[in-house]
Amino acid sequence: MELTLRRMAKGYLPYDIDQRLLLPPDMRAWLPEGHLALFILDVVAELDLSQIYAFYNAKDDRGRAGYHPAMMVALLVYAYCVGKPSSRRIERATHEDVGFRVLAGDQHPDHDSIASFRKQHLDALAGLFLQVLQLCQKAGLIKLGHIAIDGTKIKANASKHKAMSYERMGVAEKKLEEEVRKLLAEAERVDAEEDAEHGKGRRGNELPDELSRRESRLRKIREAKAALEREAKEKAAAQAAELIAKRAEREREAAERGKKATGPKPDVPDPEQAVPEPKAQRNFTDPESRIMPDGANKGSFVQAFNAQIAVDAEAQVIVAAELTQSPNDARQLVPMARAIVENVGKMADTTSADAGYFSAEAVSHPALAGTNLLVPPDRLKHGVEPAQGSPDPTATPAQQMRHKLASAPGRALYTMRNAIVEPVFGQIMEARGLRRLLLRGFAAARAEFRLIATTHNLLKLFRSGRNRALLTA
Repeated sequence: MELTLRRMAKGYLPYDIDQRLLLPPDMRAWLPEGHLALFILDVVAELDLSQIYAFYNAKDDRGRAGYHPAMMVALLVYAYCVGKPSSRRIERATHEDVGFRVLAGDQHPDHDSIASFRKQHLDALAGLFLQVLQLCQKAGLIKLGHIAIDGTKIKANASKHKAMSYERMGVAEKKLEEEVRKLLAEAERVDAEEDAEHGKGRRGNELPDELSRRESRLRKIREAKAALEREAKEKAAAQAAELIAKRAEREREAAERGKKATGPKPDVPDPEQAVPEPKAQRNFTDPESRIMPDGANKGSFVQAFNAQIAVDAEAQVIVAAELTQSPNDARQLVPMARAIVENVGKMADTTSADAGYFSAEAVSHPALAGTNLLVPPDRLKHGVEPAQGSPDPTATPAQQMRHKLASAPGRALYTMRNAIVEPVFGQIMEARGLRRLLLRGFAAARAEFRLIATTHNLLKLFRSGRNRALLTA
């Protein structure tokens, strides 16, 4: 038998799991050259983490020493890069995954420490977006020739089945009020019987628990109703202010012409009388998320936020990333244009977006005046003869845009839009599996999406092969 084993082993390297190996003293030697984790170590060493360090410098020295901020940042950044953002998965990976283990310096922060660090420094982590974007610019990955804008629904950390409409809230509130009233009456009856039989201070446990559950549900429904009513009043107040401003502007223009303003005066709503739409919904798990149409599955809805990105054509680097609570993209074009200028200094030569972004007001806005804007007013038709010459000077913004997109150069540029921006969502949500946000609340979800965009750009920089000289310069 021993001879047989020797013959079977011939031609193979020795294999003995009981052998004790002396591991290299430099943990980075555990990974092959050019590994993503080593790149993350180099990048984090270059980033300005002063905002995070300042938090700890302001604290006293009492208590147990914490984990090094640079290590925690490296772990979180790497985790989002490889699609493992869960704090429990990160904790487990510091034991099981060599990349995580090297980044952690063979330390093993527990998931509570990881989650607390992310929550405490979420704004600072989101702020790394601009620092990484500057590294991409220095590496030549951003040319500002063509930027494409697009949006998608990214699921919130909340179930759509935990939402309720304003109309249903009213029905449920009345039903629960009646149930609570009956339970209170029953509790009083039981108390009276038990007091008579056993003396005061003795009562059963079933009714109070049942009453507590219903009172808790009633309180949550009332809070949600009040929030929807407050939002309706705020929306009406904003609409009223806008209409009053428009009326004042119309009267001012008429006065300058020496005429009286014509046409009916706009009906300004009274904010105090505003009530929510019957179908207006609020989620009990994450009230700041919204029910939105699922673009990938027609006719279905998801509990989500609307994720907006602007992507440069050179290397699919995200130059602007935002999260909104609006289910559509109609009002996002101008804010995204401003974000592009703020982040990279100017608009691209060409900026494109799909028909969902079009409005006459948006495409005529001064924020988009410095770019060749391509936003169709409606779905483009195939097989249309290219337009010739210039549009009529009296043409509306929609007519001018149709003419531009009907020209051969305009159509050729707009056709590039899909290949620039849409693959980025696939790389984030499909390749990395980041289909759902972990953090609840709009501010936290917005910051987490910026962190996701940051790690997308880091991966583009890593795979470009231009990072070594940049980080060693």
